[in-house]
Amino acid sequence: MTSSLRLVCGVDEAGRGPLAGPVFAASVILGPDAAIEGLADSKTLTAGKRERLALAIKARARDWGIARAEVEEIDALNILQASLLAMRRAVEALKLRPDEVLVDGLHCPEIEFPVRAVVRGDGSVPEIAAASILAKTARDTEMRILHQRFPQYGLDRHKGYPTAAHLAALRRYGVSPIHRRSFAPVRAVLLETGGSE
Repeated sequence: MTSSLRLVCGVDEAGRGPLAGPVFAASVILGPDAAIEGLADSKTLTAGKRERLALAIKARARDWGIARAEVEEIDALNILQASLLAMRRAVEALKLRPDEVLVDGLHCPEIEFPVRAVVRGDGSVPEIAAASILAKTARDTEMRILHQRFPQYGLDRHKGYPTAAHLAALRRYGVSPIHRRSFAPVRAVLLETGGSE
């Protein structure tokens, strides 16, 4: 088998830092005939560019998967283990069997395929960059949906990250069911209010 036929899968996550909402992960197999112009670390792209690239990735990649770990899993496992769980689910969502899985960062999920961590891989490996874009756009979409249920927190703007506005809303309105209770700022509000909500 020539190297051009090897199926390399890139994996990345989105949403480790926020105080609210699930953590998402994506897996992407591009293949030699799926070159997509403009792939880069999702954090360096505008929202519009990410959305356009996400459509191109879904249309042209040989295979892709998106998965998530819920707030309850984050609180039960910790954010690192929940991120790895979402990554494993994203790989398991693939229809094709990759020859190698390349994961952004320092840690690898436990999966049945050869797997390797690539530090800053979202900026150097096209498959990981594509996965970072799919994970980020999927999570942003979910946070806009959650904003409809909990508009008082401004999730459509900060996507759950600990901005000054989000922290102020937490103190004013308390902790919602979609907040991560194991995260220190959320735990602090729970201690201040003496309640679980």
